[in-house]
Amino acid sequence: MIIVMSEGATAQQVDAIKQRLEKEGLQIHLSQGVEKTIIGVIGDKSRLSASTLEAQPGVEKVMPVLQPYKLAGRSFRQQDTIIRIGDVAIGGEELQIFAGPCAVESWEQLLESAQAVKAAGAKILRGGAFKPRTSPYAFQGLEEQGLKLLAQAREETGLLICTEVMDTRSIEIIAEYSDILQVGTRNMQNFHLLRELSRVNRPILLKRGLSATIEEWLMAAEYIMAGGNYNVILCERGIRTFETQTRNTLDLSAIPIIKSLSHLPIIVDPSHGTGKRNLVRPMSMASVAAGADGIMVEVHPNPAEALCDGPQSLRPEEFVSLMDDLRRVAGVMGRTA
Repeated sequence: MIIVMSEGATAQQVDAIKQRLEKEGLQIHLSQGVEKTIIGVIGDKSRLSASTLEAQPGVEKVMPVLQPYKLAGRSFRQQDTIIRIGDVAIGGEELQIFAGPCAVESWEQLLESAQAVKAAGAKILRGGAFKPRTSPYAFQGLEEQGLKLLAQAREETGLLICTEVMDTRSIEIIAEYSDILQVGTRNMQNFHLLRELSRVNRPILLKRGLSATIEEWLMAAEYIMAGGNYNVILCERGIRTFETQTRNTLDLSAIPIIKSLSHLPIIVDPSHGTGKRNLVRPMSMASVAAGADGIMVEVHPNPAEALCDGPQSLRPEEFVSLMDDLRRVAGVMGRTA
């Protein structure tokens, strides 16, 4: 259930409600808005009736939450969540662009990519140190050495780092180096991993599973939030359909749907969503027009020599052109990039 405190509710009244709920063994999640405080309650609601709670001082109303995702839903938080990392805000007026190579291959390749995306206006460097690949014979990433190179690139450029975590064993070391931990499409329903990430003091970028419904995707976010980490960024990266012209089918309808159902920020990955370089620009622009809070694109100094995903990676000059286009679309949408 959701307990909405009245506009003039005091801190003492909020604490009194919290203590009452905790005494009954219920789990509490607090959302403090500009005008009102909302208390999310999870557990056996038969232990306390809504009428009893509504009679308490400072309580405006008590509402049942009908959706299975309690904390990720709009009923828990009406205002959009803005995730701040230093001077970078994800989910606010400014679009955030995550850009960089699919995989960290070498220091020279990474530095050239980082400098190019920074010069074009991106603030977050994406790059895989641990790579989940369909084939066991494909390049699997530089692992810890790749993380060290990413950290070095951050020192050189000032860009934030976003890289993928594949299993619970690597969480600690990746959190040591990375500003944002990415959960890939194959791990969206790795619930043990999600539970462990709920305890990490880092934002989590949660990619949609390649066959996941929107409800399943939000329930995955719920696992992270239920453990105490509310800093979840959703990423639409395409779903598997019968279409063969693209690598995946990029579901842009998910953007306004997520915006109506959830307060969490959502970005779009058109590189994996289409698998084709020539489709990245139009789908990036369409994503911004549909309301996305950011874009994640792959950029490589020489895509023809990339160890993975070269056909969907932009060249640095193509990324510069894309950023110009995104700024124009963002302006029409009342945003900046």
